[in-house]
Amino acid sequence: MPRMAAPYFGCGNAGPVRLRRPWIPRRPVAGSTGPFVAVYRDRPMNAPTAVPTPAIELVGIDKRFGPVHANKNIHLSVAKGSIHGIIGENGAGKSTLMSILYGFYHADSGQILVNGQELRITDSQTAIRAGIGMVHQHFMLVENFSVLENVMLGVEGGVLLKHGETAVRAALRGIEQEYGLDVDPDAIIEELPVGKQQRVEILKALYRGAEVLILDEPTGVLTPAEADHLFKMLAQLKAQGKTVILITHKLREIMAITDTVSVMRRGEVVATRKTAETTMAELAELMVGRRVLLRVEKGEAKPGPVVLSVENLTVKDGRGVTMVDNVSFEVRAGEIVGIAGVAGNGQSELLEAIAGIRKASSGRIIMNGEPVDRDGRVDPALLRKKGLAHVPEDRHHMGLVLAFEENENAILGYQDDPKYLKGPFLDIDAIRKDAVEKIEKYDIRPADPRLKTANFSGGNQQKIVLAREIERDPACLLVGQPTRGVDIGAIEFIHKRLVALRDEGKAILLVSVELDEIRSLSDRILVMFAGTIVGEPEAHADEQEIGLMMAGIGREAAE
Repeated sequence: MPRMAAPYFGCGNAGPVRLRRPWIPRRPVAGSTGPFVAVYRDRPMNAPTAVPTPAIELVGIDKRFGPVHANKNIHLSVAKGSIHGIIGENGAGKSTLMSILYGFYHADSGQILVNGQELRITDSQTAIRAGIGMVHQHFMLVENFSVLENVMLGVEGGVLLKHGETAVRAALRGIEQEYGLDVDPDAIIEELPVGKQQRVEILKALYRGAEVLILDEPTGVLTPAEADHLFKMLAQLKAQGKTVILITHKLREIMAITDTVSVMRRGEVVATRKTAETTMAELAELMVGRRVLLRVEKGEAKPGPVVLSVENLTVKDGRGVTMVDNVSFEVRAGEIVGIAGVAGNGQSELLEAIAGIRKASSGRIIMNGEPVDRDGRVDPALLRKKGLAHVPEDRHHMGLVLAFEENENAILGYQDDPKYLKGPFLDIDAIRKDAVEKIEKYDIRPADPRLKTANFSGGNQQKIVLAREIERDPACLLVGQPTRGVDIGAIEFIHKRLVALRDEGKAILLVSVELDEIRSLSDRILVMFAGTIVGEPEAHADEQEIGLMMAGIGREAAE
């Protein structure tokens, strides 16, 4: 069983404080000039300063999955009380390495040292008892349970749940106050925004006594505001002596929050740098093994005729709440129209309605001058035949069947194309050959069309979806969060491919919570707030102007 949270003692302005070991004051050396000195009576004056024991040391970690060499003789040291970043391309082995540390996988060889002591981590329970917690990229929460029930799960405290519930509730209050993790313990998980769901995962880890907290792509599903709040929490954790290991592909986050960064490439740690002594350009080159453009290069758009037209579209969610309110706009051939907005302001519902996934309450959707909606619902199959392709925001729930092989997902939705058929049956050889071509063109790793899609990293799963949709040569592409969970090299590739599609005369409607992505890719920008389009700033508008619109504040009101 995992250990219960350590007891809390005392109370200061920051809330209850957990004491791990007794603090023993010592007298300063006689003759010192101040109350605090670095040398005490029990240490010789000429003794060398001891090197602090790292919180985590990985020595010679090696791991294979069949022919895939995921981790190659990795050596990594993480200092106590620091934020240590691990970056690398998708498939570089970052998540595998941390899953070994957390006990999900077992290394084929190598050692794990926790606070200087070798530890054989056989499962996640062993890791938890050793003070290691992990927040996964895709949350491990029971959606119809409350926050309290999710935190208690596995540490119920005996048969009498009421007693355990009281103790957990009290402990959560202390943790929330200490680290600024304010969450209603009685809230149901599925009703919480993703930012608060992530806080629940962090609460779970801290309640179980985590001194080392691993976060795998923590901002992949967060809005910029939620990401800022997360970084404040991480800084507070560090201030309280916790050690944080941050797996991410976002270089700005690495530069903003970490003390040290290790770069992985093709299963190896190729460099470790003090964050203050490196640059984004150097880290990008180390990740990819070549120079990477950190900006989008594109010429002027040459818009053609209208391809997609949305007229007075209104969309309600399952509760009857209006999420898209009387929205109208056009997308022309040869242009990228970006929709900016804080998540939850109707962009997702708008994209789903245009793609035929969600029924509209009123309004029309027109492709190449012809209405395509029937009784408020668009037929996705009809749209595909008319040349519309869709990269959904949520690849797991809408873009892929994770239990399918890569080659099966590579044709999903297009399986009735004659090129994939042999009479009334699927032509398996043709499907796998097509998949191999896409894998090579989009650098999908591992390069195995027979591998279950669940076994690919999140970024490579995204590439599978993008390859499937883009390679259909659509007249209009709807793309939601195209680079969510994707590494810097793949981001460069995806951005270039979208610009190339535009230059080929395709119409692209882009939804992204990454404001930099919207500003750098879009030829026109629409800003959504509370389900309506509140403005169309110039494509070169500054972040402040767009940010004010995203918050529902006009420039005049702000001034």
